[in-house]
Amino acid sequence: MRIGIGNDHAAVELKNEIVKHLTNKGYEVINFGINEGETVDYPEIGEEVGRAIVDNIVDYGVLICGTGFGISLAANKINGIRACVCSEPVTASLSKRHNNANIIAFGARIVGLEMAKAIVDSFFDAEFEGGRHQRRVNLLTDIEERVKAEE
Repeated sequence: MRIGIGNDHAAVELKNEIVKHLTNKGYEVINFGINEGETVDYPEIGEEVGRAIVDNIVDYGVLICGTGFGISLAANKINGIRACVCSEPVTASLSKRHNNANIIAFGARIVGLEMAKAIVDSFFDAEFEGGRHQRRVNLLTDIEERVKAEE
């Protein structure tokens, strides 16, 4: 599995630790984020990771900014992206199981390293359940298509 990871300046250290954690678990991690001493506007990174998913460069994404919200909002502007902000493992798992999320986001100012590891582990251990949840994900796709047609 290929995972794209992106971050802004608020999350460099946490991103580096999550890259190590995921790599140690056997995932291929592609870094779309920035490094120490660099700055970026979080929408650029959210878009880049979102596009990498829809372009099949990576399978899933992990986005980290100060809160997780701004960077996830940017990613969610890309058709086909379902980025969910989670601050603990239960919602991380449910975002995949029920919403077929393809990006998990969290805040470096909100969660510490051990919680961040638990969040990504919970997300990547989960599987989409389909069934009634597929119908709801299809409704989200329908909304995307209607909005795109109206443009």
